[in-house]
Amino acid sequence: MGATGKAANNGANIVTRFAPSPTGFLHIGGARTALFNWLFARHHGGEFKLRIEDTDAKRSTDEAIEKILDGLRWLGLDWDGEEVYQSQRADRHAEVAHQLLESGNAYRCYATPEELAEMRERQRAAKQPIRYDGRWRDRDPSDAPEGAPFVVRLKTPGEGETVIEDAVQGIVTVRNEEIDDFVMLRADGTPTYMLAVAVDDHDMGVTHCIRGDDHLNNAFRQRALIDAMGWDRMVYGHVPLIHGPDGAKLSKRHGALGIEAYRDEMGMLSDTVFNYLLRLGWGHGDDEFISREEAVKWFDLDGVGKSPARTDIKKLEHLNGHYLRESGNDDLAAIAAPLVEAEIGQKLTENDHRLLQRSMKSIKPRAKTTGDLAQSALFLFRTRPLKLDEKAQKLLQDDAPALLARLLPDLEGLPEWSENALDTAVREFAEAQGLKLGKVAQPLRAALTGQSVSPGIFDVLQLLGREESLARIADQAVEEQD
Repeated sequence: MGATGKAANNGANIVTRFAPSPTGFLHIGGARTALFNWLFARHHGGEFKLRIEDTDAKRSTDEAIEKILDGLRWLGLDWDGEEVYQSQRADRHAEVAHQLLESGNAYRCYATPEELAEMRERQRAAKQPIRYDGRWRDRDPSDAPEGAPFVVRLKTPGEGETVIEDAVQGIVTVRNEEIDDFVMLRADGTPTYMLAVAVDDHDMGVTHCIRGDDHLNNAFRQRALIDAMGWDRMVYGHVPLIHGPDGAKLSKRHGALGIEAYRDEMGMLSDTVFNYLLRLGWGHGDDEFISREEAVKWFDLDGVGKSPARTDIKKLEHLNGHYLRESGNDDLAAIAAPLVEAEIGQKLTENDHRLLQRSMKSIKPRAKTTGDLAQSALFLFRTRPLKLDEKAQKLLQDDAPALLARLLPDLEGLPEWSENALDTAVREFAEAQGLKLGKVAQPLRAALTGQSVSPGIFDVLQLLGREESLARIADQAVEEQD
């Protein structure tokens, strides 16, 4: 810690926050930041708060805000209390800036844009760091022309050093001469990001600020403001950013960046993405599948690594397959239903929903995504005559139609339509024909589903039921001519 300021928390209730800017979707990196904050608060029995940093009026939209809230809810990251909107707190931000002016910890800077541009050009030419040179720090405001516009700058410590004991990065030290007197209020009286964040964190009672390490430099500026106000210090935890599989900073070329894309386009479950994000930069031994309850029990900042985590789509799909198999059939059917409806162009009936639920037991073992669930279930809701895909057509060439014609009477004569009865009938038929089971099952699958891949053939027969199964087989069966 630096020379001034009080220690954070003092044994009080832990409060974390997630503070996204609503200029687009909930980014995967932001979602992980929210997750780490949520887990840290829940692990310690504290509070997790949400602040929408919507001060960029041109880029912030209600649609983007709703996408962020929807993404957090989908991940199961509930926040405590009402969300705070930064744009509604501008008067409070300005109030703090004026308090700092009155205490002598801030000053009015009348430097014109042209003067500042000339200053920066001179610094570049001299190969010096580009930062404000403090030209109005100790000048009398009366030196400025009457009515001249001004900004309000924080008077940061000019000597010594600031030390931050970061919960992830360790001890980080910066010489105070490197921290410029940054602008808190613009010439139009609006607060800057640096002022707004520090004030909001204090007023929300934030004790632990967990965020991406691209904000580490901001921490030194915000610490200077916090100390100037005499506020309690927060504990910082700056988490390394997420990189692509090639080690480069995550970008559009690496694939999906928004949480809704993981859900809607990639077909991932909420539990999958929760587990996947958790393990991007945090680990607990060799544990791969970590439940929400275990995550809350185990999570702490000492498990966060100092190196950037890399995305791994194969690992993501592997996790999703696991969670699909572990999920309840009713829950999966509810996810698959709208996807099926979109494919067939009509709403499912109550009977259709029940059929979809029954089918999940057979479908989910092979599925990797929620899209796979829907695609694998489509055959149940196709109308006759089925449209056959290219591979199914090949399976029904040559003597396959005649084979189905010979099989049909055996199935029609079954006293009961059960798995055992169907299994016995088809196997005995194949044996009588001198064929392996697959030689019968494959054309049978094509006739029943219009596809070459499906759940187990006896599951298919049971799900479709006697009447529909026999009708679909009859559509493709052609008796041999003498």
